[in-house]
Amino acid sequence: MGKAECISYDDNQVPYIDLGTARIRMEKEEAPEWALKKAQDELRELPGIKEEAIKELRRLIENEKYLNLPMDDEYMMMFLRPTHYYPESALKRLKNFYHMKLKYGIACENIVPGKLRNVFESDILSLLPTRDQHGRRLLVLEAGKKWKPSQVPLCDLFRGIQLTVLGSMVEPYSQICGAVVIIDMEGLPLSHITQFTPSFAAMLLDYVQECICMRLKGVHIVNNSYIFNMLFAIFKPFIREKLRKRIFFHGKDWKSLTSHIDANSLPPKYGGTATWELPPGKLLGEFFELYTPDYERADSYGYMDGYTMKKK
Repeated sequence: MGKAECISYDDNQVPYIDLGTARIRMEKEEAPEWALKKAQDELRELPGIKEEAIKELRRLIENEKYLNLPMDDEYMMMFLRPTHYYPESALKRLKNFYHMKLKYGIACENIVPGKLRNVFESDILSLLPTRDQHGRRLLVLEAGKKWKPSQVPLCDLFRGIQLTVLGSMVEPYSQICGAVVIIDMEGLPLSHITQFTPSFAAMLLDYVQECICMRLKGVHIVNNSYIFNMLFAIFKPFIREKLRKRIFFHGKDWKSLTSHIDANSLPPKYGGTATWELPPGKLLGEFFELYTPDYERADSYGYMDGYTMKKK
């Protein structure tokens, strides 16, 4: 079966990329019943607790006079679910999230699809159409020889990752079950190593460990080489234990990868049995561009002029 070449629409005019045996789409509807039960068991999403937490988080945000944010329940839950419905923890994560723009500037600004066409056209960032056996979103980043820094600067690559994560953050299903990232380092050239400066590593770790409003359940490194292993060893001391326990190295051992992620969810190139073929990156970018008003609105949120971030 050839690759998808266009975007289709369902009966409700919701866009999707048809891959024959699967679809890439934004799943903004309520999560399935089993996932809602998971939210009750794991995230304290229970009657009484849920309503009180939303009410309290809204009150806390109202006290932050420089924060420009929507105040609807759905927005509150986007931050409450990853923090198990503890309002103070949700506020801290939310403030860290919006501090990113102030701390890192251009690397965290203009997170809109039209500004990142070069990332998608390079075919290095993929959103898999199927979730894993735990309902987790699957993202693939090809950061080895396929990545050309002259075409996609590291800053743009990071913004592309943020854009894809933002798309998952609004999905109730993903809010509950989280996401898994596969990083393919095949053919990583030595020249790429210079891109990963200490300042970039610090920013990335800050984003993952302090700011991301998504349950990151696993990072799987495949096709890793001696060069990459050396690079990782340099930054490993700065990675907290919780994240370290969720980072796995597989090399080319696909049985190792599929012991974590069901083969049905993975394409054959990673030892999977999926029958779909991923679309061209350009088409995925065009799909995200259909949600441009949502991304522009999200990009407008945050701290207003006059706010000064306190130094820790």
